[in-house]
Amino acid sequence: MKICVYAITKNESKFVKRWVESMKEADDIYVLDTGSTDDTVDKLKELGVNVIQKEISPWRFDVARNESLKLVPENTDICVCTDLDEVFEKGWRKEIEKQWTPTATRARYNYNWRLDENNNPLVNFYIEKIHTRNNYKWTHPVHEVLTYLDKNENENTITLNNITLNHYPDINKSRSSYLPLLELSVKEDPEDDRNMHYLGREYMYYGKWEQSIETLKKHLILPKAAWKDERCASMRFISRCYQNLNDFEQAREWLFKAIEEAPYLRDPYMEMALLEYKQKNYKEVEKFCLKALRINSHQKTYINEIFSWDETVYDLLSISCYYLDKIDYAIYFVDKALEIKPNDPRLIGNKKLFIEKETS
Repeated sequence: MKICVYAITKNESKFVKRWVESMKEADDIYVLDTGSTDDTVDKLKELGVNVIQKEISPWRFDVARNESLKLVPENTDICVCTDLDEVFEKGWRKEIEKQWTPTATRARYNYNWRLDENNNPLVNFYIEKIHTRNNYKWTHPVHEVLTYLDKNENENTITLNNITLNHYPDINKSRSSYLPLLELSVKEDPEDDRNMHYLGREYMYYGKWEQSIETLKKHLILPKAAWKDERCASMRFISRCYQNLNDFEQAREWLFKAIEEAPYLRDPYMEMALLEYKQKNYKEVEKFCLKALRINSHQKTYINEIFSWDETVYDLLSISCYYLDKIDYAIYFVDKALEIKPNDPRLIGNKKLFIEKETS
């Protein structure tokens, strides 16, 4: 079985050695450099990587990915697409060889999109960038996806749970191209629900509250917008925008809609708890935090809010219980928060305050 890795890069010299070390289980590695001005290309070549330089103008991620895929020889059995800020855990090739089937065309596997300082996953979901050499093409200018092209055969995606790819992004790298590319993507395909959702979210990130609300509402009425997790996220983001417009009645209404849409997710309950906390409605904070804690299954999708699964729920409960004069519970919940974040000075200070009130 011939397995090749392919990637695109630009000015990522600091990641090269770590990335190649992780990818060297492949037979060959191919990289399209799109205009590096540092020593990325030299470092890759020194480590035996096949590198071609080509400027993509106007810039589109799908075009760049397709150009990098063209570098992979036609006799390759399996292609593995990664970025230079990503690292496979060892043994990934053996897992492919062990579990790949004759009819498989693609594989999904674990992706830790964000990790904490101790390398523990904060956001984990499946991605699907391992695929056969032929019948695939990257589409969309940004947040690009692999599209299966064979109309005569069905795509067959297998799950490789023993493969994990970790993401260590450069936090200083500009993502300024994302918004115009998302606008272009929606213009090209206005019925694509995924990109409409991403565009609405991007407007929210930029503080374009009205545009975000309008776009996310468009997402919700699209015929293809059927995935409840993503619909729930659009509703939560609409609520955030209304909060920033100081319309808390609408913000609360949209969170109730989000809860109704996906009652199995912690996220809408936590967003409601955070909204009520801002309004100092501590009884409501307690109610929605306790509802959030009833949900123990963590969905493996990209829509994972870190604050739904870290110490936040216990932190909010401890503060709410303090103001509701439930000091025993306040201490109990702040201890739970400290189990997750033991060195947090604010949590430590809160516990001291709670104990002082209990003994006064």
